[in-house]
Amino acid sequence: MNSAAQVLEPEIDPLTPVAGPADFQKICDDGADGVIWRRRLPAGFQDWIEALPVKALPSARIVCSTPRIDRVVSEVVEASGMPHCDHRRWFVEDVTAMAAAFAESLTAPHVRLRFDVVSDDNCRKFHRDSVTARLLCTYRGAGTHYGLVHNGDTPDWTFSAPTGAPVVLRGTLWPGDNGDSFRHRSPPIESSNTTRLLLAVDPMTAPTDSDIYATSAAL
Repeated sequence: MNSAAQVLEPEIDPLTPVAGPADFQKICDDGADGVIWRRRLPAGFQDWIEALPVKALPSARIVCSTPRIDRVVSEVVEASGMPHCDHRRWFVEDVTAMAAAFAESLTAPHVRLRFDVVSDDNCRKFHRDSVTARLLCTYRGAGTHYGLVHNGDTPDWTFSAPTGAPVVLRGTLWPGDNGDSFRHRSPPIESSNTTRLLLAVDPMTAPTDSDIYATSAAL
């Protein structure tokens, strides 16, 4: 068969499936590129958050100690104007539980929480983040793309994290990491006229002078 006519066989998903936040610690297992929690969201939540006005979606970058995650997330959501309801309550509790579990899995006393409201293609190139590890969860819109690179900079086979599915990925600063073949990116959406809501959480030993503690005077 001519090589140009060959069809690439689908690769095995490189992320380790987990049953919940308590298993985020599997990111520390030998050979792990990352973990993913494929889960079912509460009934009606996805329709609710997709229908919210963009201005009601939280957008912030904050560093806080792990005991303050709940308070900080609540304040960010309140400042955004997200309407009060059971779905909002679940959202705050979910972000808090995941960020706290992620920090505990890496024994991090602080975290950097980032809520990104995204409608462009700024992170469309496959890459690895310059962190030890990062938790990503897309609550609205298409989830993170990822895969293994064999030649060049683009995976031969690309996987998509389902909307609402948290992933924890090793970064370039992971101690002793040699997983150079794993890459991820934000899905290109600029031409689709859609808006994503992405949560990113980084573990930190201590805040730095360059960190932004809040993007709203209400915090």
